[in-house]
Amino acid sequence: MAHKPIIESFFETDSSTFTHLVRDPRSSACAVIDPTIAFDPVSGAVDTAPVCQVIDRIRDAGLNVKWILETHVHADHLTAAPYLKQTLGGTTAIGDSVPVIQRTFAEVFNAEPEFARDGRQFEKLFADGETFMIGDIEARVIHTPGHTPACSTYLIGDAA
Repeated sequence: MAHKPIIESFFETDSSTFTHLVRDPRSSACAVIDPTIAFDPVSGAVDTAPVCQVIDRIRDAGLNVKWILETHVHADHLTAAPYLKQTLGGTTAIGDSVPVIQRTFAEVFNAEPEFARDGRQFEKLFADGETFMIGDIEARVIHTPGHTPACSTYLIGDAA
């Protein structure tokens, strides 16, 4: 039987997106999936309040962030992964098809030449079927194109 993670979800109302905190009940290890930072498109201002709720929960529970996981490149909200990593650590990761989206976004949004289109913004690019650990829980990456051609689902213990 697959190990059962403890999962808490945090809803960010402005972008209608969820950030998920997934922890191993047998250790202090955890992962954060799709961390969100609020963004005001009119002023260009960002607000860390949504991810700070997650950070506070991690600190209150005495957890240790092992992974900061993105399911895909988001057009509906900004990622808080860099802020979360700077604040609590962890390894940033996404599926290895992310360069497909980066090349598309670079063309559509006329990105400057310095914008890397090879996924190097992440520390780990996961291949379909690759496994990794969150404490004692095995997680598996499943390439699930749909929302974008580079989406991934993380099967963590008995939860996807």
